[in-house]
Amino acid sequence: MWGAGIEAALRAAAPALVPTPGREWAGLLAIRGRNAVLVTPDLALVYVPLTELAYALCAEHGGPHREGIDRLLDGCAIAPRRRERARDAMLRERLRNTLVATVWPLRTPPGASFRRQLADAGLFRRAGTLAAAHLTEYFLWIAAWNILGSQVLAGRLDLGWLAAWALALATMVPCRLWTTLTQGAITISGAGLLRQRLLDGALQLNPEEMRHEGAGRFLSRAIETESIDSLALSGAVLCALAGVELLLAACVLFAGAAGALHVLVLAVWTAAVLALAWRYYRLRAEWTTARLSMTHEMVERMTGHRTRLAQEPSAEWHLAEDQAMQQYLALSLRMDRMSARLSGLAPRGWLLAGIAALVPAFLGEQSSPGALAVSLGGVLLGWQAFRRFAAGVPSLAGAAIAWHQAAPIFRASARSLQERSVSPAAASSLVPAAVPVVNAREVTFGYADRERRILNGIDLEIQRGDWILLEGESGGGKSTLVSLLSGLREPDSGLLLAGGLDHRTLGCRAWRRRVAAAPQNHENHVLGAPLAFNLLMGRMWPAGDPEIGEATQICRELGLGPLLGRMPGGIMQMVGETGWQLSQGERSRVFLARALLQNPELVVLDESFASLDPETTRQCLECVLRRANALLVVAHP
Repeated sequence: MWGAGIEAALRAAAPALVPTPGREWAGLLAIRGRNAVLVTPDLALVYVPLTELAYALCAEHGGPHREGIDRLLDGCAIAPRRRERARDAMLRERLRNTLVATVWPLRTPPGASFRRQLADAGLFRRAGTLAAAHLTEYFLWIAAWNILGSQVLAGRLDLGWLAAWALALATMVPCRLWTTLTQGAITISGAGLLRQRLLDGALQLNPEEMRHEGAGRFLSRAIETESIDSLALSGAVLCALAGVELLLAACVLFAGAAGALHVLVLAVWTAAVLALAWRYYRLRAEWTTARLSMTHEMVERMTGHRTRLAQEPSAEWHLAEDQAMQQYLALSLRMDRMSARLSGLAPRGWLLAGIAALVPAFLGEQSSPGALAVSLGGVLLGWQAFRRFAAGVPSLAGAAIAWHQAAPIFRASARSLQERSVSPAAASSLVPAAVPVVNAREVTFGYADRERRILNGIDLEIQRGDWILLEGESGGGKSTLVSLLSGLREPDSGLLLAGGLDHRTLGCRAWRRRVAAAPQNHENHVLGAPLAFNLLMGRMWPAGDPEIGEATQICRELGLGPLLGRMPGGIMQMVGETGWQLSQGERSRVFLARALLQNPELVVLDESFASLDPETTRQCLECVLRRANALLVVAHP
């Protein structure tokens, strides 16, 4: 936790474990107002002002600065009542970029059961509160109009009953405010949890899956997940309220003049409206597929735009887009017509059907005016339910369709929890000399859309100290083997072990601690961050002085010393697409240094020397042979 904004950081971190001045750990349960609720090691609850807790966390690092700040303030004409505020502000500024404390947030993992996350966030309790508020509001609304209707139909207006009617209507106002506030809280909390889960799932996706799917289709998925939370929550709330209102309408109609006949008509009309909603869902699904297909094709054509301009006749440049647009417009017209039918026919058609079912009771002599009024009220309540349902169906249908796109990302978040892993100490320990660093037996691999296998019956054994050169023609499966060894893909069959353990036993993180690969330049990246971050991505960040020193030393051994000298910020210089421009050879050596700095058991280099001159290649190879425990170099013959 950094000195700047430590109070805001504590609010965001709770619940968490925080250090105390006595070098013990305390549990930060919550921040209530200006106080922090702490659980001491003896399980006692303590309320501490948040400013005091922040001051205690900064005490060790702020001590050297306080004397100088006090001397400076002594020479300034500052009122005593403002001196403390000025001192705190100056101390915060001095500690702005200082790591003052380590706080461990206690959170449910994003990949855990989503039901459990919703329960921990209290959304089920809030949903019950929302239902209770709506039922109370409906009860007050029905009671108010029942009071007024009974008085009017009786031919008298008693002042006391009119006051009760007005009081019931007035009580509906806080109920509506309560409902709106609870609904907003559910929407915000649920959307936050869903976005957190989708973000974690996107980070867990296999890069090979994303590459095989294509940038355009993956962009389409990302676009759909952008609106799934708002559509689902708004549509679900409206449809749920419509369902409650339909149940209430059935009860009111059963107590009215038409009785069971009215309830039967309501059930038949509800089935007809659901059939219209299902038809609308199917049309919207076709429309969404066409729209996402256009997005995918547009991205893919933009990627190969220059080749397209050079190879295709100008008359055919936009032929496919025009055909896709015509299909899209036709589907849009059909979907809009169905939406108009649903929103117009569902509520208005029920009014006609409900009143028509009331005609026999109205013409008969057995029905009282009160029973007719109750039936009419039930018809109006059903009309409101169908109107609300028609308004919620588009959002709920859009959310359901978007979910089909987001479901793979949502489910990918659980991958890290499903993988069994050994302890961190066992994962980072050296492989015994008798156990191969990597052992492959009858390993096969093939892509789902290709009949021929890329790798078939591969046997490989690499011990510590081995230096292996793997040569082969382009398309022979060298890069595929590298992705298998580095854990980016799993074999279709056969046995692949790292230090005697398979991929599922070790887990992704532990596997990559043992095997580090430097893929080809077009499959590797320099991020818009300091050079040190790009070098130490496989280590803890922020890095300490020993890690920075090791990274600097490896860079110099790889011939990047002149680059560090040219950079204004040295190894902390911002690099990437918008930062410091690196040549192709410099990027290759950054990727090479990144793999070496992970201190793995096996380093795999895939065409890492292709863009280097002979002298630089010799220098880099000497560095790699000196530092790598085992080495596999992939190159062309």
